[in-house]
Amino acid sequence: MKIKFAESASGDAIAVPSWSKAALSDAAKGLDEAAGGAISRAIKASRFKGESGDVLEIAAPSGVDADRIVVFGLGDKKDAEGNVFEKAAAGVVKQLLTSGARTVSFRLDGIADNESAARAALGATLAAYRFDGYRTKLKDEKKPSLKTAELVVSDEKAAKKVWKGWEPVADGVRTARDLVMEPANVLYPAEYAKRVKATLEKLGVEVEVLGEKEMDKLGMNALLGVGQGSERESQLVVMRWNGGKKDDKPLAFVGKGVCFDTGGISLKPGPGMEEMKGDMGGSAAVVGLMQALAGRDAKVNAVGVIGLVENMPDGKAQRPGDIVKSMSGQTIEILNTDAEGRLVLADALWYTQDRFDPKFIVDLATLTGAILISLGHEHAGIFSNDDTLAENMSKAGKASDETVWRLPIGPEYDRQIDSHIADMKNLGEGRNAGSIAAAVFLQRFVNDKPWCHIDIAGTGMHSGSKDPRKPAFGTGYGVRLLDRLVRDYYEG
Repeated sequence: MKIKFAESASGDAIAVPSWSKAALSDAAKGLDEAAGGAISRAIKASRFKGESGDVLEIAAPSGVDADRIVVFGLGDKKDAEGNVFEKAAAGVVKQLLTSGARTVSFRLDGIADNESAARAALGATLAAYRFDGYRTKLKDEKKPSLKTAELVVSDEKAAKKVWKGWEPVADGVRTARDLVMEPANVLYPAEYAKRVKATLEKLGVEVEVLGEKEMDKLGMNALLGVGQGSERESQLVVMRWNGGKKDDKPLAFVGKGVCFDTGGISLKPGPGMEEMKGDMGGSAAVVGLMQALAGRDAKVNAVGVIGLVENMPDGKAQRPGDIVKSMSGQTIEILNTDAEGRLVLADALWYTQDRFDPKFIVDLATLTGAILISLGHEHAGIFSNDDTLAENMSKAGKASDETVWRLPIGPEYDRQIDSHIADMKNLGEGRNAGSIAAAVFLQRFVNDKPWCHIDIAGTGMHSGSKDPRKPAFGTGYGVRLLDRLVRDYYEG
């Protein structure tokens, strides 16, 4: 999707806003007058109320230099902030994407400041996302016709300047989505690492890839144990963006990158297993975030670390009952090989805090089905040992519309993962508090650093979202959330 800013409309489709109770904006009123009242009549004949998310499309009558008009709702004026404009523009793009329209002009002049206009552009870009590379027989009428979103604003130059700070975020989300969407026979650990280098190094990000020999020397037996049943070599990818002051401690972001998860010897049921190509959504978000930070030249030092493995049921695979010694020196009894993401993160977290001494660590993972039972697809679950970091994360979630909900951790939960024959086990007690048991397991590997764990099992993969900004399946969740966290609270 090409984004343009202009001071007059030139599209073959014109989108005009309305407030609640179908109160047309001045631009919409002017267009309605030019159309001989056609917009007002169409609204009266429909159920359009101007609420956030409402969309009404009509054929443009004579007197209007366009083929169609789309009226979109913004809701109550007092609530019209960035997310409202973002979602409204996305709704229009979804409506027109395969309609035959080529350019849609959003009449935002007079109602949107430059920040809101840039957020509308972000929404339009997110809604236009498609993953069609493997479709060879797509009919022409199913292919996107809409190529350009034109944002009509009062000050074109100023709006473009603001968009420069948001366009890299759109690029980062697109990268994260592409990674999650790719099939596992194409995106295995080594290929994944190769793509990260190709994408990020040209933006000035330092990328280092550790193979199994390097990880074995470091004692990363928890991570390596997960991948030992696969023919594909496991990888650890380290990304460094140095945009802040030389002596500032970096912010650290760690992602689970299980490129395919069969469950290992504790084999998953067949139905739905194809979705486990997306079990690397946490790592994809970290890659997308690093791309966004570098792309907008963020004034911060940041480190991204992703552990990339395949969890396969081979004769060499890890077994239930095995005990492994992690990089931290702590031993782990493996009760279930399908609780593998926490093993990958255990070594990645320890490596990150030990090597980089960061200001804080945030990890993301499609970690537990239990978080779906708790929060569904509407919020990611967060767990933290630091109230300030957790509060900032919650505020960033609201600001980015990638919302989170904090859940408890503590000694009463931590005791559940004590093992009778090792330092800990990789499952809690039965099915109760499964997401919390995973979180307290991870906490044992951050060495008291300020830390926040984000369980994105419900938000990173979602095929049924009604949000027009989200595609089916790989949502790219986490890029906008973490970019907002950095820009609002930690960027100097």
